[in-house]
Amino acid sequence: MTDFSQVTAAPGPDLLTPDNCAVLFVDHQPQMFFGTGSGDRTAIINAATGLAKAAKVFDVPVVLSTVAAESFSGPIMPQLSAVFPDQKIIDRTSMNAWEDVPFVEAVKATGRKKLVIAGLWTEVCVVLPALSAIAQGYEVYVVTDASGGVSPQAHEHAIQRMVQGGAIPVTWVQVLLELQRDWARTETYVPVTEVVKEHGGAYGLGLVYAQAVMGEHAAG
Repeated sequence: MTDFSQVTAAPGPDLLTPDNCAVLFVDHQPQMFFGTGSGDRTAIINAATGLAKAAKVFDVPVVLSTVAAESFSGPIMPQLSAVFPDQKIIDRTSMNAWEDVPFVEAVKATGRKKLVIAGLWTEVCVVLPALSAIAQGYEVYVVTDASGGVSPQAHEHAIQRMVQGGAIPVTWVQVLLELQRDWARTETYVPVTEVVKEHGGAYGLGLVYAQAVMGEHAAG
């Protein structure tokens, strides 16, 4: 039985923090976007960029990967390379990134157990490494709005399959705010609110309004 006298004001161990997770971007490339039909592609680009900037703000390790960049799919989307201009991009031949040795070694080098994954397509290049990583003991969080499949059904069924396998679905704003978690963290307050204003849609506009009316330190 739970001893409620021992309850404290402390975060749970399942929460994402800047010190316990890594973010993996898999195959955000032109040819993959051309075949994406599960949702608005501009929204997916915006979500992936927001997620990248969230990782950058909190100095979370990032792995960038492409598939057949030179022969078929094209380069990684420029918004990601702009956020991480010095980051090595791991190009693969395998659809399952977890069968690529350099990719897995890059993930292992982060030293993180919790993996936040986004990519195209959800039903192939996300679900395969997600389930493979889970099978080897990692905790996987799938950023559903920064990912896309060839159809709504393909995307949703892939998410269902990953959830049944133990993955946790999240959104990019959820990841950003879970990493911040307290507006009193002044060292990241301004960068986080800037990301929200740039990529948070109506939420970002609301923050612009709040700061205009109540001052620059209005909480997010």
